Amino acid sequence: MNSLTRAFGIGVSCVLASRIVAQPLTVGSPSPGATVIPTGQLVHPAGRTVEIPARPVDLARSADGQFVFVKENSGVTVIDAATWAVKQRLSLGGAPASMTGMALSRDGAHLYVTDASSGVRDLAVKTDGTIAAARTISLPGPSGPKDSSYPCGIALTQDDSAALVCLSRNNTLAIVDLKDGSIRFSIDVGVAPFAVVVAPDEKFAFVSNWGGRRPMDGEPGANSSGTRTLIDPRGVASSGGVSIVDLETNAQIAYVETGLQASNLALSRDGQTLFVANSNADTVTQIDVAAREVSHQVVVKPDPSLPFGSMPSALALSANNETLYVTCAGNNAVAVISLSPGTDPSITGWIPTGWYPGAILANGPDLTIANIKGIGSRGAREDGSFNSHRHRGSIQRVPIPDAPTLAALTAQVKRDARVPQILRAMEAGEQRAAVKPVPVPAHPGEPSVIEHVLYIIKENRTYDQVFGDLAGGDKPRGNGKPALCIYGRDVTPNQHALAESFVLLDNYYCNGVLSADGHSWATEGNSTPYLERSFGGFTRSYTFGDDPLTYSSSGFIWDHILAAGYSFRNFGEMNYSDITPSPGKSKSWADVYEDWKSGTHAFKFPASIGIDNLRRYTDPDAPGWNMSIPDQVRADHFIKEFNRFDAEGSVPSLMILYLPNDHTSGVSEGTPTPRAYVADNDLAVGRVVEAISHSKIWSKTCIFVNEDDPQDGWDHVDGHRSTCLVISPHCKRDTVVSEFYNQAGVVHTIERIFGLAPANQIYGAAPLMTACFTDTPDAKPYSAIIPQVPIDEVTSAKPKRPAGPGDGNAPPSQKSSPAKNKQALAAERDLDLYAMTAAQDLSKPDLADEQTLNLVLWHAANGLGARYPAEYAGAHGAGLAELGLQLDMFADQDDDDDDR
Repeated sequence: MNSLTRAFGIGVSCVLASRIVAQPLTVGSPSPGATVIPTGQLVHPAGRTVEIPARPVDLARSADGQFVFVKENSGVTVIDAATWAVKQRLSLGGAPASMTGMALSRDGAHLYVTDASSGVRDLAVKTDGTIAAARTISLPGPSGPKDSSYPCGIALTQDDSAALVCLSRNNTLAIVDLKDGSIRFSIDVGVAPFAVVVAPDEKFAFVSNWGGRRPMDGEPGANSSGTRTLIDPRGVASSGGVSIVDLETNAQIAYVETGLQASNLALSRDGQTLFVANSNADTVTQIDVAAREVSHQVVVKPDPSLPFGSMPSALALSANNETLYVTCAGNNAVAVISLSPGTDPSITGWIPTGWYPGAILANGPDLTIANIKGIGSRGAREDGSFNSHRHRGSIQRVPIPDAPTLAALTAQVKRDARVPQILRAMEAGEQRAAVKPVPVPAHPGEPSVIEHVLYIIKENRTYDQVFGDLAGGDKPRGNGKPALCIYGRDVTPNQHALAESFVLLDNYYCNGVLSADGHSWATEGNSTPYLERSFGGFTRSYTFGDDPLTYSSSGFIWDHILAAGYSFRNFGEMNYSDITPSPGKSKSWADVYEDWKSGTHAFKFPASIGIDNLRRYTDPDAPGWNMSIPDQVRADHFIKEFNRFDAEGSVPSLMILYLPNDHTSGVSEGTPTPRAYVADNDLAVGRVVEAISHSKIWSKTCIFVNEDDPQDGWDHVDGHRSTCLVISPHCKRDTVVSEFYNQAGVVHTIERIFGLAPANQIYGAAPLMTACFTDTPDAKPYSAIIPQVPIDEVTSAKPKRPAGPGDGNAPPSQKSSPAKNKQALAAERDLDLYAMTAAQDLSKPDLADEQTLNLVLWHAANGLGARYPAEYAGAHGAGLAELGLQLDMFADQDDDDDDR
């Protein structure tokens, strides 16, 4: 191995590429140093990497270069630059980290870090590089001290007497006195200020604004965390730019429009040129500071003909100001841009990074890069177990490559980011009349035998939770682990029957990890840096279609369908539903269920949808998110409307149906047991499929059933692995499909059925689900199955201790594993599942603590005596310690169940 191979890993990806062609992708590591991630891309970071169990978003380096400070979602990590190993991890607690913002004082004694509430954390830096919490400076939000200001970018004056802080929710730049913590000045800027840099003479500051300028009277706008934000007709935020602030008058004196999601900034040493990363526009803007205008707009993509999706997220200038380094989150790479005097900026090459780079430093001969997702949810455990919240971010140190090395690295980036596949997915096909219709056309524009698609979106289950039992029994099928299945055939008979009758996908993954990014992946085929940076605290929004700053500029699946002239109808997706009860009734689940069961239909479910373009095509009576509404109500309404469309011959081309009740509500008196919620969801799926399979349009229809994310669960293959059903007369029958597929591929496949080219790189790179289909259709209809578990099985009044298997709150088919660790068993018996559930906020998706809800669901199904599979669940073990459980308690316990 030569020196270049040792430094950069050149050549390994060629071997990997041939291996990937020969066998289906599987999320994980096909070879040392490389990882297949849930997007289907390969990450093979150049240089030297250290992994951390967190999501890093910002970097700072000590003046002597001995230490690198990493701001991540749970606190701050210190890395020893000499050994490139973690020296210290300091948890900041509470809402520890905003999207960006960290600054080191000139004397190196203080590290200032902005948190996800209202604080600037002042951390004392010791001579050995370790840090300790010293104080917190509180910066009140827009409505006062109890409101969060969500401070982000921060810069210090040269004498370290003041900090300039972007207050995202206040839409202001605060000048903070670092001696007494007071705000000297509060300066209005644009919407959601993100980053700030100060001119060398300290006369001006430059602030990037995620949401750009504020809308004028008569311009379209939508709410983002309390601020009206300029939007386009699709509901996507349509402005982004830089505020120029005069630090003598303490006022914004100019605003320069740059591009969507203006984020990271880099200022030349002489203060004359400012660079802006526009994450939602795939551009970097160069601003002439003296003229206060754009001098160049650089498109940053590995190939200029690619659609949106590179998502430049961070910038660093070389010491001589002749090279700009740009992290591109969508390509898992750094773009190298030449700024040679007298020439226009141009891309000279690419350097491979980990998954979703979000921060970068240029230090002499090296680059330091923080990768927000790193290698994904592949948290290192001795047993090799995974969960979607077991984050594994990474920090790279990369020698700046010479020209030949950069050329080799560039080729690797294009291979690993699947650039050739995306370009092929963009290629138009032949004239429709000249091509025989097939289920999934080979090229955009070619015809499909399918004319109608129903897309069902559900909530929060993994493959093993539902289909793990299929790997056991007399006819084992699929890659499952029966011991991890708690919602098996007795709870989900319809999903089991559909997976067995059509295709069982046992290598299918959700791209995201929770509802905020999960619904974006499911409906956009992408997730923007705005979302991926927010895991330290979703203070601005935990979006469910109600924050225009989160959406991709490529738009939603319905935007593409409508623009192509097809029809669309939404039944509940991105809808928060209230309940209007009949007189004398409450909004409780019991009363809503009784109204449904009696057939009176006296309850109404007023909708609340934040996206205008979605609202226009939404059935106003279709319920959305509300755990007090049974999925049978949703299914009834959909079936009634579908039958009307079918009779009229007006069934929409694309329909989306939201069935969220497999999310469950934990264990709470008067609500369904977790397994009853899941059974309700399963029956709703079965009834909807039954209705469509007996309709006039069945022969021309395909149904996709998808989870928004897999976070409330566990899986022995990967935490992203989830369930997906593909149901159609044109689907294969009784077939296990093990090709790599993901959420983005569902979007890609649906749009290809309608002849559309991918609107962004990420789902353009996702494989089409062609292996699910056949050219020999079978139109045999489906009949729904009643689950063995009653859908009205309600959690009774709190007993002395929650019931065990067979006691009503858990399926009798489940058995407890032998509990050999008495300490762990005692700790489990002390758990109060009712109190744990009561402490959770279930008013919106995923406000409940994922780790706690996982624990509740497991023991509600298996009883308190059952061994909790901690090694397969949890955000890198976080949360269990707070519940009085330590992962090492389970180290000596045997698992008697099949470990298939």
